[in-house]
Amino acid sequence: MSISKIADTSQNNDQLYSSLSQNLKLIKNTLGNSNDLVIREITIGKAEQYTLAIIYIEGLSDKISISNSVIDKLMLDIEDNQDTEIEKIIRYLKDSCLTAGDVNDIFHFSALYNSILKGDTVILLDESSTGIVTSTQGAKDRAVMEPATESVIRGPRESFTETLRTNTALIRRKIKSPNLWIKTRIVGEVTKTEVAVMYINDIANDKIVAEVLARLDRINIDGILEGGYIEDFIQDNKFTLFPTIYNSERPDVIAGELLDGKIAILVDGSPFVLIVPALFTSFLQSAEDYYQHWMISSLVRILRFFGIALALVAPSLYVAITTFHQEMLPTPMLISIASQREGVPFPAVVEALIMEIAFEVLREAGLRMPRTIGPAVSIVGTLVIGQAAVEAGVVSAVMVIIVALTAICSFLFPAYGLSNTVRALRFPLMIVSAIVGLFGLMFGLMIILLHLCSIRTFGVPYLSPFGPLILKDQKDALVLFPRRALLTRPRLVSNKNTVRGHKYFNTKKRNQKNV
Repeated sequence: MSISKIADTSQNNDQLYSSLSQNLKLIKNTLGNSNDLVIREITIGKAEQYTLAIIYIEGLSDKISISNSVIDKLMLDIEDNQDTEIEKIIRYLKDSCLTAGDVNDIFHFSALYNSILKGDTVILLDESSTGIVTSTQGAKDRAVMEPATESVIRGPRESFTETLRTNTALIRRKIKSPNLWIKTRIVGEVTKTEVAVMYINDIANDKIVAEVLARLDRINIDGILEGGYIEDFIQDNKFTLFPTIYNSERPDVIAGELLDGKIAILVDGSPFVLIVPALFTSFLQSAEDYYQHWMISSLVRILRFFGIALALVAPSLYVAITTFHQEMLPTPMLISIASQREGVPFPAVVEALIMEIAFEVLREAGLRMPRTIGPAVSIVGTLVIGQAAVEAGVVSAVMVIIVALTAICSFLFPAYGLSNTVRALRFPLMIVSAIVGLFGLMFGLMIILLHLCSIRTFGVPYLSPFGPLILKDQKDALVLFPRRALLTRPRLVSNKNTVRGHKYFNTKKRNQKNV
């Protein structure tokens, strides 16, 4: 939101005073005479007839920029024959003195506070109720580094940071199109967090863009500290374990989603960018799928789907078969499992729950421990506890194998949010499998499937293109077709300009027709 918009929405009793001393007194009282508030009063003109104050927050503003672009320029003498009207002096300072990239007028204290707390510098003149704000933001930010959660072997090695403008620039480096538009909102009564909505105007669905902006405008909260706050407010179904908003810290992933017609939501202070609408397939696809041969990517995707299915049902399948359906196992395997479980004092479901809970505790401990010792604690703890549990006869060796296989498969998820969902659903599936066997497992899976079919994200079916079945979109779903075959964008996401590279393909078709 621009300064002028903030000023327009303010109340009349929020207007600046014409007295400089009165303005400075109110500013100091409002900010609690904070030590990082810098107010420098200077006089300009040959006769030193104009008094003004330069206001900024130390640490948020760039001192070198303030010195070179503001203070030094304001020290220029104003000619004696110049008009002495204060409004024309302000116009002269804006047009001829200040050389910063962005200079605007402000009329209200709310706009003043918002500007200096973002790192801008405000200039107030005595005998004027109009201030000048100039862009001098210079807070320290983290450098662009390699992604920590979405690593790839082949692909770009850059990730988003906590600075909004750095993140928007990273996306603009990928998509150099004038149709890449940005709409900004200020969310949070206290934090005044800047939230940017990015989309490609001639590709994105206008109705979805309008709905995203409307939901952001309806957010009423005191503070936004991370994108998760926004996600909780704007998602359609708040009573589902499945993530309905995709997030990524990779600019190339966000650029690819924008080219599909989706909308990116960037939150100042968060290195993760939200994408809407998010489909179920988005959480099962990796950025590296598009950087290697399509056959290899298709095989990896099939392997990933198979591994994810194992991560969900492997413990439940073991509980159901060993409890109710032993006839499904070959005789040698059945005898081997029975001999291992001979001394185990617990039923299969309790054994599975003990091991799964122990593994989840070890995984959380490894994540929360210091980075230098976290992996060692989780690996050593898993080996020691598993071996000791088997030797003590608390669990069987085959149960340790099942849990280890489940844990390995759970690391195949490209998106961590869906991994948490599968971890949570694993436990009720084990319990229902222990009650009625494979019938309970199938019933639980059918309930999950029906729930997935009922989810919509910004009006788009969550299981698209599988439900409803869209044959054209199957080229980038379970498998990946060659790049030259991906001629269309997802039909339910983008309802205009649905053909990729239409100029090239139309020209190619005309040439073939002429031949």
